[in-house]
Parts: sequence; C-alpha cells; structure tokens
Amino acid sequence: MNKNKVFSLLTVGILFTLTACTPMQVKKEVISSSKAPTAIGPYSQAIRAGNVVFLSGQLPTDPNSNQTQSNATIEEQTRLVIENLGAVLQSKGLTYTDVVSTQVFMTDLSEFTRMNAVYGSYFKDAPPARATVGVAKLPRDVKVEISAIAISR
Repeated sequence: MNKNKVFSLLTVGILFTLTACTPMQVKKEVISSSKAPTAIGPYSQAIRAGNVVFLSGQLPTDPNSNQTQSNATIEEQTRLVIENLGAVLQSKGLTYTDVVSTQVFMTDLSEFTRMNAVYGSYFKDAPPARATVGVAKLPRDVKVEISAIAISR
C-alpha cells in the first residue's frame, strides 16, 4: 500500500474518531403541566434532554388551589407529592414505570416507614433507584419533597 493511501486511511480514521467523541448537541425541552403546582421559583417542573426527563422536586401542594398541605400527615403529603410528579409525567405520555431514579427529602426520618408504604404503592414493579435524605427543613415547612428522573420512550 502506498503512503498516500495509508495517510488517507489514517486521516479518515482520525476524523471518524474525533467525530464519534464529539459531544452531541442535545435539545433541552421545558415540560410543564397545568395539572401540577406551578413552580415557586426560577425553575421548570421538568426538563427533557434527549430521552431523559428530569423532574424537579415536588411539594405536597394542591394543584387546584396552589395551597401547600403543610399540616397534612406524612402519608397524605407523600401521596400528593407523587400525584404531582405523575401529572408532570402524564403531560408527556409517561407513567411511574418510566421513572428510573428518585430522591426523597424528609424532615423527620422516623416517619420513613409510613412514607415508604405510600411510595411503594406507586412504584410496585421494578421500582426506581432511590436516595432518601433527612434534612433540617424544606420549603413551606412540608415534611417531604421528591424529585425524579424518567426515561421517555
């Protein structure tokens, strides 16, 4: 093989490798649902980047009245938080089965078992990976906040 052909093949190989290693441009899409509470700050309810959907932490806020249920039980708060996440998921045709990871923030970990019972009723088969963290305080003095990551089909 002559030097020109070898050089051409090497150049093509290098260009191919560089192209394959260049980060792809991923379009970022804001997701919003009128059936979930409006954001209380400068953030989106969710963002889709490629086929990954990042859901912001939801509080136990009634989406109809926009009133936070700070005095509700941990079970009631957990249910409302997960229903709010579900409303955001549904706005893009997703369900709880599309969730691959959640982050649960609680102000009182002694209520973990009660929160977990409600949580488990929504994520029955192949539940997502999860981190649960005890925190000193959450916005609006609620007991629980949950964020999630889902994969869109």
